[in-house]
Formats: sequence, structure tokens, C-alpha cells
Amino acid sequence: MLLSLKRVSLTFRRYTSTMPLPSYSSTPLPPPLSTHPSADDGKPKIDMEGGSLPSPEASKSSVEQAKRFAAWEAVDRHVLPSHKIIGIGSGSTVPYVVERIVQQGDERNKDRVFLPTGFQSRELIVSSGLNLGDVDQYPTIDVTLDGADEVDHKLNCIKGGGACHLREKVLAEAAKTFILVADYRKNVQYLGTNFKPGVPIEVVPFAYAKVLQNLRHILDCPKANLRMAVAKAGPVVTDNGNFIIDAPFDQERMKEPYTIMAQIKMLTGVVEVGLFCHMAQAAYFGNEDGSVTARRVDELPEVIPAKTQ
Repeated sequence: MLLSLKRVSLTFRRYTSTMPLPSYSSTPLPPPLSTHPSADDGKPKIDMEGGSLPSPEASKSSVEQAKRFAAWEAVDRHVLPSHKIIGIGSGSTVPYVVERIVQQGDERNKDRVFLPTGFQSRELIVSSGLNLGDVDQYPTIDVTLDGADEVDHKLNCIKGGGACHLREKVLAEAAKTFILVADYRKNVQYLGTNFKPGVPIEVVPFAYAKVLQNLRHILDCPKANLRMAVAKAGPVVTDNGNFIIDAPFDQERMKEPYTIMAQIKMLTGVVEVGLFCHMAQAAYFGNEDGSVTARRVDELPEVIPAKTQ
């Protein structure tokens, strides 16, 4: 028996040593449909929504300081002692919103409930020792504060760079007061000025190919693309298990964002569109010099001088 096994083993080694190695094609793989944020092209970049607690190094930069100034001013003006149900949005400015709320003190925050728009804001609420709730428990919110990828002169905004815009819009609509917080780079006359990836659109995975086809050929957006993940293979998947399409429209059409939003929303398979129109009551933009620009609907901008925080 032992001799027989040795013969089989020897025969197998001889056979495999003469087998040719498989030949693989050297044809390069096609590029991904879309990556977000885009690779460095030498142009100045606007950071997308999505962020975490700022590092000490990051907080020293002028942009991070601008975010902090805007967030603190917004909280000081709009998170009042009477507010008990508070929506916390997503984005790189939101950690400073939570930071300022925490500074209001345990006594004021002990009876409050904070509702997150996604994983990032949920972790911020929990790690800060604040009370966590959900919109199904509290469908009416006193105030929601959120970041934005870009805000126009009428306080319409693009959101969804961090792929949270479905939940963000739910909390924005549920709020009695909806406040935007950003830095000076997001303050524009018309949407699409600095934020170039396009309008974020959350779609069910089953329908993404058809939605892409309709965007390109019916809504005349030829560069609409499925957003591909950066740190994983395949597309970005939202907290809701859906895909994201980025649809860049030309500047002239972006002057009427509500029309674009309504047209996209009519496409079967679309869950939500990252255009927030006629929703915000005020927006706060931190500036490089430490001042904050406050804008409200149908009012002239107010420049709040820099002050010691």
C-alpha cells in the first residue's frame, strides 16, 4: 500500500512539472466608471461632505478654523435652551457643531435627544455622551444643523458628497428650522461653481443602469456616472444599501435647481436627489479672516466680525 502511494505521488509530480503555465491576457482593465472624490488633476479641491472628529493638526488650518467659526455661530444663534429634539447632519463641519453643543453643558443637554443622519453623526453623538434618538421616535425636530457641498444665493444647496442625502433630507424636512453650516468655499452665486462632481442621486441597485441611461439621453446629462468607491472594489453603497450616481449639469441649467430636482425625481428607481431647494432658513459661512457670513432667505448677507472663541 505504501509503495503504491509513493508511485502515485511520483507520477503526479512528473505530470504537473510538465504542465504549461496558464497564459493571462495583458490587456489592461477598463477604468472605473467614476471615482469620488476625483483623482488629483492639479486644480484646487473642494472637500466633499463626510468627515470625522478633526485632528489637532487639521484644526489649525484656516479652512478648519473657518468651519469652526461658522458652526459655533450657528449653534449659538439657533440651538436654544428650549430646543429638546435636535438633528445632527453629516460632513466635515458637523464635528464643530457637536463640539459647540457639548460646550453648552451637561445641564442643558441632559434632557435633549439628538438624531443622526448617518453613521458619522451617530458616532459623534455617542462619543460625545449625548442622548441618541431616531426620527421614527421623533418625527418633529426643533432644529437640524447640517453641512453642504455648495450653497447658492437663494440658499438652495447640493448635498450628498458623503452619500447621506436621503437621511439628511428626511431630517431637514422634519425640522421646524433647518440651518446650513459651511466654510467660505461653499458660498456661491449658482450651484456647480466649485463643486464639479455633479448632483448626487441615490438609486436602488436594480435600476441604476436604466437611471443612468435616462439621465444621459432623456435629461441630457452625458457625463452622469455611477460613483465608485475609493477604498473598496465596486460602487459606493449608502447606509440604506443603495448606489449613488453623480450627474453634472451645465452651469445654465444649475441656475434652476428645483427644475432639475423635479425632473430627476420623476425617474423610476431614484430614491432621492441631493438638491435641497427652498428648505434652509439660514446659512453660515466661516471666512479666512475669522469672520462669519450669515445669509437668510430674501435678506442681505450679514458679516459677523471675528471674535475670540
